[in-house]
Amino acid sequence: MTPLFGGRVHAAPAEPAETPGDTWHTTWTEPVAEQALEPDEIDVAADAESALVKRLRTRSLSEREARAFLRERDLSVDAVEGIIEGMLRHGYLDDARLAEQLIHAATTRKGQGRRAISQALSQRGIPRDVVDAALETLPDDDADRALEYARQKARTMRDLDRETALRRLSGQLARRGYGGQSLEAARRALDELSSPTRSGVRFEP
Repeated sequence: MTPLFGGRVHAAPAEPAETPGDTWHTTWTEPVAEQALEPDEIDVAADAESALVKRLRTRSLSEREARAFLRERDLSVDAVEGIIEGMLRHGYLDDARLAEQLIHAATTRKGQGRRAISQALSQRGIPRDVVDAALETLPDDDADRALEYARQKARTMRDLDRETALRRLSGQLARRGYGGQSLEAARRALDELSSPTRSGVRFEP
């Protein structure tokens, strides 16, 4: 593996936790030209690069997050951009792939809707056009996912009166980005749970 700065050799970052199926590059595929830096800054840049690779072994970063990470290490703009350029060239940083990872986690593990997902990706520093392109790959199934989430949570609210359960459940759905679908999904889930044909459980009037 050819390091970006100095004579150091770095191991490739491990596969990020968000995407067990993705494959990360395991070697640099081409030489990277050393930046025009002072000798003492080359050492600082090499240390910063090594620290960034170590961080990427445990957590995927957006380009903006990686740049902020490097700026905390007293590097010049040229040194920061040199490291970022190399990381981008060799696939260590990829905002589009990170967006896919985060969307997968949001839909399969967190039960989030489009609005919450969009906000989460923007907070990670992923550009708006990349966020929009990633969200376009999602099926238009927010209503189904909202109802599925509402059904799961409704079971924990059997001891509440109907209005309290409806208020809490719709609030949870709204916070997960389901917007105007929150109230309808909450009502339907509570109706199903209180139906004698489904569970024999009714909410207090």
